Amino acid sequence: MPIQLSSLDFRDTFLDWQHLKESFPNQKIVPARKAVQGCPPPYVLTSKSLAKRKPRKRVKTDADEDQEQVFEVDTYTLPYMGPYPSDAVRVNSVRYTPTQVEAINAGSRPGLTVIIGPPGTGKTDVATQIISNIYHNFPNQRTLLVARSNQALNQLFEKIVALDIDDRHLLRLGHGEESLNTEASFGKSGRVEYFLDRRTMLLAEVERLSGSMGVPGAHGNSCETAGYFNSVYVRPIWKAFQDTVANATDAQEVVKVFPFRTLLSKEDVTVDTFFSNAPQPVFKPDLDVAGAKEIAEGCYRHIQKMFKELEDIRPFELLRTSRDRSNYLLTKEARIIALTSTFAAIKHREILDMGFKYDNIIMEEAAQITEIESFIPLTLQHPKDDDNPLQRIVLIGDHHQNPPVIRNAALKQMEQSLFTRLVRLGVPAVQLDAQGRARPSIADLYRWRYKTLSDLPVVKEIEAYQLANAGFRYPYQFINVDDFGGVGESQPSPHFFQNLGEAEYAVAIYQYMRLLGYPAEKISILTTYAGQRALINDVLDERCTNHPLFGLPAIVTTVDKYQGDQNDCIFCLWDSLILDVILSLVRSRNIGYLRDIRRWVVALSRARLGLYVVGRRNLFESCAEVGQSWTKLIANGDKLELVSGEMWPTTRKVYSSKGECS
Repeated sequence: MPIQLSSLDFRDTFLDWQHLKESFPNQKIVPARKAVQGCPPPYVLTSKSLAKRKPRKRVKTDADEDQEQVFEVDTYTLPYMGPYPSDAVRVNSVRYTPTQVEAINAGSRPGLTVIIGPPGTGKTDVATQIISNIYHNFPNQRTLLVARSNQALNQLFEKIVALDIDDRHLLRLGHGEESLNTEASFGKSGRVEYFLDRRTMLLAEVERLSGSMGVPGAHGNSCETAGYFNSVYVRPIWKAFQDTVANATDAQEVVKVFPFRTLLSKEDVTVDTFFSNAPQPVFKPDLDVAGAKEIAEGCYRHIQKMFKELEDIRPFELLRTSRDRSNYLLTKEARIIALTSTFAAIKHREILDMGFKYDNIIMEEAAQITEIESFIPLTLQHPKDDDNPLQRIVLIGDHHQNPPVIRNAALKQMEQSLFTRLVRLGVPAVQLDAQGRARPSIADLYRWRYKTLSDLPVVKEIEAYQLANAGFRYPYQFINVDDFGGVGESQPSPHFFQNLGEAEYAVAIYQYMRLLGYPAEKISILTTYAGQRALINDVLDERCTNHPLFGLPAIVTTVDKYQGDQNDCIFCLWDSLILDVILSLVRSRNIGYLRDIRRWVVALSRARLGLYVVGRRNLFESCAEVGQSWTKLIANGDKLELVSGEMWPTTRKVYSSKGECS
């Protein structure tokens, strides 16, 4: 592409030099002049073509030399940003696989990137690193994050908040913001309040700074007066300091003339004034000249960052209405904006009329977004010179998992997503190939659906994966549940399926686990129908909610709602679909929409350590679509086998025969 990049700063994508080499197994890594073999990150990679000499022939021709593609690696030192914990740079700790790095590399560069992510392969981690790379490499670009559901969008947004990204550049649109598990509010009103609170706090800091410098005046009255104070006093004083210490040979010379400290001539020592509230002394006694200068510059960076933030806050000081402030936040200040595809459709005209601009779009769970919904976020800005100004479109999803939900039967033919269409058309895509969520034995239940899906070392090496589930013989089992009180499935209202026997059985297993000591937050109960979810909640309210030994599990929800999430122990309630006399002739021969193998894959792939499925055996073993998973799932029998005499956590190895089975 004409806008393709030859060089890209990967910052904290790689943990060390060895990780860098492992991430490009088929690429030659060449250190640049400034970089030393084995130097620590950050790394800047530049694509280069080097002449590759072929064996010499009798007659030399131009074909003797070929071009070998290599990555030239350069490095730099991240600057010291200040003495406060908030100044510390937050770095990535995930050791990305080569395929994940391929996806990150593709998504960070201009153009279309399609990333296929099987269950547990780190789609969200890849997306967050792409966002981080774009944010730091292209500070003037704005990125739009889109997902079908609030849950998927919030999971992605929560990981972004943990990145080294300034909070003032983040914005979450829509009502789903209320469910964010973050300390701060990232909705429009919450961000406006945040800016106004920061204004008050930073102006107080300006007053404190002016006092430490001995400059009287009302410099902290407004963002405007603070800017004047910075231009007239702070910058000239800092320039004079730099000139004074340019040829300094002793660290104490730097410390004594540092402009944001006060010299007490009587004792001939310096004490902190503006930085007196730092958690540790700014200058340590054993510093050399270079170290003292770097710390001084870091303190100055902290001060200038404060003034830069006040400069960004000034429009909120001038704008008087909440609406104007919110619109300014969306159109000018925020650099990473998250919203659902539904919100984009509802507010399309309003956002377009604001003059909203953005450069990149990242769609999470793109396989669940219909084609029409996929195009709506692409049209949230007016074309520039009759051309779309987008730099990147990154689609992340899995066409082997849940499809878009189309409730109108007449529109079922629109179920295919743009993501799925591109994959079927053969558009180049990166498929993540290593899962780090489930035990290998549980992953085997759906691994057949993905030809190259392997296991990360974490699911074999970490102790939790090596130990059995306390009280259970097997890590996964299908449990056959017959009619309860002569009744299998019921349907109180159309499409509102319930099965009391399965609900009671699932809650009984949950109570058993809680009595063994399992934390409630590690247990989720899933079902395929909203009616069954309501019934399970009723049984839980009756037996567990107010009981001190039980409480409620982490979540009770449907399989469709739980895509993208995970937990240690999962109960999947696949309703047996044996109907009453009125409807049994139809439903007793049909397992419902679980015949769609994509939903089956989602149901099997949520658990990390334990999967216990309750349902009607004779219904599922006759379903050819789920046959490859069913053979493994039923291998442990259809009666729940327990191990007595142990509490959570157990020391018994998985699949061992210690203890008495019941």
